[in-house]
Amino acid sequence: MADSPKISLAFPGRRLLGDKKICVLAGDVGGTKANLAIFEATAGQINLVKSSSYHSGQYPSVIKIIQQFFAENPGYQPDRISLGVAGPVFEGHAEITNLPWIIDKKEITAATGIRQISLINDLEATAYGLAGMEEKDFLVLHPGESGIQGNMAVLAPGTGLGEAGLFWDGEVHHPFATEGGHADFSCRSSDDMELHDYLLKDFKVVSWESVIAGPAIFDIYNFLLQVKKRPENKQISRAFKSEDPSAVISEAAIAGTDHVCMETMKYFVRYLGRECCNLILKMKATGGLFLAGGIPPKILPLLQHPDFYENLLDCDRMQDLVKKVPVKLLLNDKAPMIGAGWCGAYYLSSR
Repeated sequence: MADSPKISLAFPGRRLLGDKKICVLAGDVGGTKANLAIFEATAGQINLVKSSSYHSGQYPSVIKIIQQFFAENPGYQPDRISLGVAGPVFEGHAEITNLPWIIDKKEITAATGIRQISLINDLEATAYGLAGMEEKDFLVLHPGESGIQGNMAVLAPGTGLGEAGLFWDGEVHHPFATEGGHADFSCRSSDDMELHDYLLKDFKVVSWESVIAGPAIFDIYNFLLQVKKRPENKQISRAFKSEDPSAVISEAAIAGTDHVCMETMKYFVRYLGRECCNLILKMKATGGLFLAGGIPPKILPLLQHPDFYENLLDCDRMQDLVKKVPVKLLLNDKAPMIGAGWCGAYYLSSR
């Protein structure tokens, strides 16, 4: 763990620690898995001591996961708990997107006896996690123009679609959450309209999450079969019975072994590029765009193909601005958990 952040974030509580050492239980709680870790921190250094991962769907609540972690690690007594959660947080209360859970600070305190508890959105936690990343944790997709400071943005396709921003105040960045992934998908072409109308049968609103989160890959594939009448590959269909369909499709596309899978991922990458551009423009993210989440590392060859960047630049009269923006892939899948640890250690104490 780095002693000092490579990306400067606002941590007003850091100087308040002085020589005091604190223990933080930090977590990244999502619809698929929950990563928990113990961090020990002083004003000068933060270290990850112990971490574990759990399948969220196998537990009735995050409290049960915390209790399981404590049972497995009886030697640690945290001073604070800091959780990044997949959903909007209001006054210490959150309903998890893609999982029937409600997380509440007061209930966690009642179950654990720990009073200092922070709940933040998981993409806000990812943004905080940038402070704990090193150069090896990033892969540069497009260098942009060096030396330009400004706001930054994070876009993370996974089980859902998360988006966050980092406001630049002239000295440091301030992470903040958004729910931009649930904004309306915008159609440009007749193909877009056909896909939109196909998805509208299953979704009340067709959002960006509907076209560039993990499940969207299988939905686009089925659209091509059912609406566009592409020929079905029986071998691919059989693989769906034992493997994750979206993974099967993306792997076949990267390998170039099935034309429908390749076309599916062309749709996906086009929409991903367009929404990356949207986020850059809305945040004026001249400081950089970070691609996070579970999907981008798995489809890296497709992101390195010219199609992705060409679609990212395909915007209304702002190509010169977008070209200046560095685009980086965040390789460390523990960034939200690490960010929750940094926030718990260095921000929570200032509240």
